[in-house]
Amino acid sequence: MNSLTLFEQGLVPLYQTDTGEYVVNGRELWEGLQSKRQFADWVKSRLLDCEAAENEDFDTLSQNCENGGKRIEYIIKLDTAKEMAMLERNEIGKQVRKYFIAVEKRSKQNAVDVSALNPEMQMFKLIFDSVAQTQLAQKQQQQAIENMDKRLDGIRDVVALNPNDWRKDTTALINKIALRAGGYEHLNVIREESYKILDERFGVSLSIRLTNLKKNMALNGVCKSKMDKLNKLDAIANDKKLIEGYISIVKEMSIKYGLDKAI
Repeated sequence: MNSLTLFEQGLVPLYQTDTGEYVVNGRELWEGLQSKRQFADWVKSRLLDCEAAENEDFDTLSQNCENGGKRIEYIIKLDTAKEMAMLERNEIGKQVRKYFIAVEKRSKQNAVDVSALNPEMQMFKLIFDSVAQTQLAQKQQQQAIENMDKRLDGIRDVVALNPNDWRKDTTALINKIALRAGGYEHLNVIREESYKILDERFGVSLSIRLTNLKKNMALNGVCKSKMDKLNKLDAIANDKKLIEGYISIVKEMSIKYGLDKAI
């Protein structure tokens, strides 16, 4: 599987090997399925579930990273990729599996027995295939550039979080994380996750701090309607260390949920 040519740029990019087999990149499959698990854990688990054998159903290769480290890439045969998509047991997994089947079916329908063509037509087909592969490669490169631009935009959002305007910026990122997770219906879950991490990391209880804050305000004669508007961000706001910790946690969650990746 050394030589790969982009065959279809769809829900998940599909490649063709020099022997004509269809394969996918494991990381691109993971991104297309929008899994919330860490890539390494997900791909190993799914390949194990499929009883996939290395060098038969998939290959691995080591790639150098910009930071000097290395990461393992998985090149997975189409049949195994279809099974991995099905194992997601959700709508996205179904859509990706159907997409693979549709592309495979279309490819078989369009297959031409080259040996049945006369020499001139065989030559024309070779020229056409060469031009088509060049155009597909250019399209893939352009898509990669666009994805990188989107990723840089996401990284800017995370890095540019302003400590002086932390409430507004963290709220904006939490909203984006919820959208990445599937929609604003996930907002409360994502927000509570951030608070839980802060509680555990700093050994505090934001719930208790919020209750105490309301009690102190009541003793100072603050009206109930104003106290009812308080939330855990107000409890965080009273402690500089918690503010710094919360900013760090929201940044970590932004990376975890893929805000630094192209959507």
